[in-house]
Parts: sequence; C-alpha cells; structure tokens
Amino acid sequence: MNLPNKLTVLRVIMIPVFLVFLLTDCAGDASKYIAAAVFVLASLTDMLDGRIARKYNLVTNFGKFMDPLADKLLVCSALIAFVELGYLPAWIVIIIISREFIISGFRLIAADKGVVIAANYWGKFKTTFQMIMTILLILQLDYPYADTVEWIFVYIALALTVISLVDYIYRNIGVMSDDK
Repeated sequence: MNLPNKLTVLRVIMIPVFLVFLLTDCAGDASKYIAAAVFVLASLTDMLDGRIARKYNLVTNFGKFMDPLADKLLVCSALIAFVELGYLPAWIVIIIISREFIISGFRLIAADKGVVIAANYWGKFKTTFQMIMTILLILQLDYPYADTVEWIFVYIALALTVISLVDYIYRNIGVMSDDK
C-alpha cells in the first residue's frame, strides 16, 4: 500500500472521529474545534494524496476507487450530521448528495467505456465552497452576522452544486449513449 492510498484510508478512519466530536460534546466546548480540525486535516489528505499519486506516478486502482469514495463519505457524513443537528434542512443535503451520486454514476459509465472524466473548475469551486460552508457550520461562530455569512456560503455551495451538475451533464452527455 503506497502513501497516497494510506492517506485515503486515513481519511476514512478520520470520519468517525470527526463525527464523534461533531455530534457530541465529549470534549466540552472544544468538541466543535476538534471536529473542525479533523475535518480540515481529512480534507487536506484528499488534496495531498492526489498530488503525491500524480507526481510520483503512484496511481492505483484502489486509489481510483477509494479516493473519491472517501471524499464523498467525509462530505456526506458532515451534511447528514448537520441535518441531525438542525444546521441544515434536509432538502439542501438531498440536492448536494444527489449531485454526488449522479456524477459518480456518470464516472462509472465513462470508466466502463474507457473514458476518464476529469473534474472541471465548477466542481472545484463547488468543493471549495462546500468545505468553507462545512467548517463554518461546524464552528457555529457567535459573532454578529455569522449566521448570515454561513447561509451565504450554504446558498453559494448549493448553487455551485447545481451549476456544476448541469455543466457536467452537458459536457458529458455523450457518455450515456449506447455506443462504445
């Protein structure tokens, strides 16, 4: 198991740790800060494992499968926890998670046809805003206008989720044809 794959496995292991601190106050007032730190570290492993894998030609089938799965598990776990905590309405989470399932389906069909569909800038913007949104929602900062800032990031992340989905489908609709 190479370093990028170890980082991916580490990210998956970090998810329950993140959730314990997010959903409980086991560390008192520090719980939300620990949860935010674990989320940020897990997110950084995603960036790091991809760069290492590409730079040193350590791309594996395990990594191709597990890396995106680990990413989705991390983000979806946070979003579902936010519904439990009352931070987000379920409909927003359903839209965001549905987009991830649709894109994953497209990628599976494309891979079966030998086509690799790379992430584009809309997806990268979406991910960036989702990460910032997630950190803000975890921290639940108690400052004037903090709620407004959180909701601005929620709605920007939601809009970018929909825009990136539409763009993704538009650019890759040919993958859905029966032609190989």
